[in-house]
Amino acid sequence: MNKAYIHSLLVLSLLMLGCSQSDSESKPAPAVAEPETAAESQAAATRPNILFIVGDDIGFGDLGISGSVTKTPNLDELAQQGTFFTNFHVSPVCSVTRSMMLTGNDPIEIGLAAFDYTVYPASEGKPGYEAHLTRTTATIAELLQDAGYRTYTVGKWHLGGSGHGGEGPQEWGFDRSYGLYTGAANHWNQGAFHFNPADPEIQAVLAQGGIPQEPYFENGESVTRPEGVYSDELWTSKLLEYIGEGQDSGQPFFAYVAYTTAHAPIQAPADMIDKYYEHYLELGYEGLHRARFESQKKLGLIPQDAPQPARESNPLLSAWSELDDEEKRYEARWMAAYSAMMESQDHHIGRILDYLDENGELDNTLIIYTTDNGPEGTSLRGELAPGPDLIQWMRSTYSQEFDDIGQGNTFGFIGSDWAGAANGSLQWWKWFIGEGGIRVPLLVVPPKNETFARSGEMTNEYAYVKELPMTILDYAGVDHPMTEFKGRELTPPTGVSLRSFLAGEETAPRTEDEWVAFELFGNTYVVAGDYKAIRMRTGMYGDGEWHLYDIKKDPGETNPLDEEQPERLQKMIEIYERYAEEKGIVPVADDWSPWSAL
Repeated sequence: MNKAYIHSLLVLSLLMLGCSQSDSESKPAPAVAEPETAAESQAAATRPNILFIVGDDIGFGDLGISGSVTKTPNLDELAQQGTFFTNFHVSPVCSVTRSMMLTGNDPIEIGLAAFDYTVYPASEGKPGYEAHLTRTTATIAELLQDAGYRTYTVGKWHLGGSGHGGEGPQEWGFDRSYGLYTGAANHWNQGAFHFNPADPEIQAVLAQGGIPQEPYFENGESVTRPEGVYSDELWTSKLLEYIGEGQDSGQPFFAYVAYTTAHAPIQAPADMIDKYYEHYLELGYEGLHRARFESQKKLGLIPQDAPQPARESNPLLSAWSELDDEEKRYEARWMAAYSAMMESQDHHIGRILDYLDENGELDNTLIIYTTDNGPEGTSLRGELAPGPDLIQWMRSTYSQEFDDIGQGNTFGFIGSDWAGAANGSLQWWKWFIGEGGIRVPLLVVPPKNETFARSGEMTNEYAYVKELPMTILDYAGVDHPMTEFKGRELTPPTGVSLRSFLAGEETAPRTEDEWVAFELFGNTYVVAGDYKAIRMRTGMYGDGEWHLYDIKKDPGETNPLDEEQPERLQKMIEIYERYAEEKGIVPVADDWSPWSAL
């Protein structure tokens, strides 16, 4: 039985005794109960701050702690202080992951069974496929706010908002918020990343040779973002402003920092790009693949006898030797800019940590760092390229000069070849449910006064994104209401807290009976213990058949165990079939491609 469900049984009777609070904005927020004893007063005063940092489109092998040459000293230090999870899983796309990391629910339970604008036609209008967060859940921001926390978010929302269906951060429990409702934008200015060319306003801008502007918000109101300020600096400075404003309140804070690096467009400070250019030019695709794989073995991220996936087996990957010298120069520069984006993010994370340290708050802060999916494999060439009209517009609108790469007047991707190489030991990347699309770094550093048995430990035990909100609530001392919140009927979350595991009280976050099932774009998998049963459709370059892997021993999914363990595979297929029927998952035709909906 799921741990979250067991917990719900323990607290349900108490919860049922309470009366629901009106959700009307005309009424004040419920007050936090006054502590009855000196001990309780002390406990309330020392409730931990929570710093929840999320990178964007950063994969398993992309950080310094994961075997990359990318300079990430602040994240390296957090790994030494906390626990580094090397078998941690998210969804293969942005908004779906973010729905789980803020709620602990399965995506189909809360409107994100479809990814944003790529909705399978047969699922349109079906419950769970709204493509924005629905009121069948409560976010941890709402629950923490209700418990007396100051709640802040900066950066990427991507769960709905003005003009995109659903509601923005202000309606989901955040006191202060600043950023994008959508999934990405230019990192140096207000230029949009993705837009609807059929929109009459967009058509008017394009007709005049202009660049559509991305809407920005602050506290629910439209704002203009400053030009020439890099995204990492913009988000970080705004967050420190918010934290500073509430510093004398006596309340702990919850900060959800959703960086937009390293999401396309690939842009970064030029001095950082220069550090990495020669490295990638020398290695090329195959060299990087080997280097990352060997580094991951040496560092212990994967077993010493783990097999390396063969690049030749993937139909979307090409050889470095197929490029001419000029193409190699450009490709290396784009990948160097990608590494620079992560170095920049790490630098600004350091700014936050330094600020908290200087103000005496760092030791009493729970710190979590992860990313939302693997690296982006979209490219301006190859099978995963956007439509020809969009490519033509990009090439005619943005600079194609080598020296401009990374600046605000350029627009590019790293593409499938670099994405496939960067993961090293894993296959596939963003959009795909192979391990390269869904296995990402996770760092957790508990507050200093917490029992913590795994300091400096690297663990290969399986954990899932739904664990993060339950872990946050656990450390904050906030019980999840499970079934009802402020008059809303909720679907109980099924994430499990990592706190007992981090304290050394459990050997693994989940048992084999506490399985995880997932579906997106008609691709499906089940994880139970160390095993993963996976089916990828032919429309997304799979064979349409179920396969079984031991992802602890074989993270690259190179050795199928279908014939060795047919009973286990069948049992996991049956788990998924029951799950799909219970949740109302809409089957997807094998030949459908999500890129057709872009």
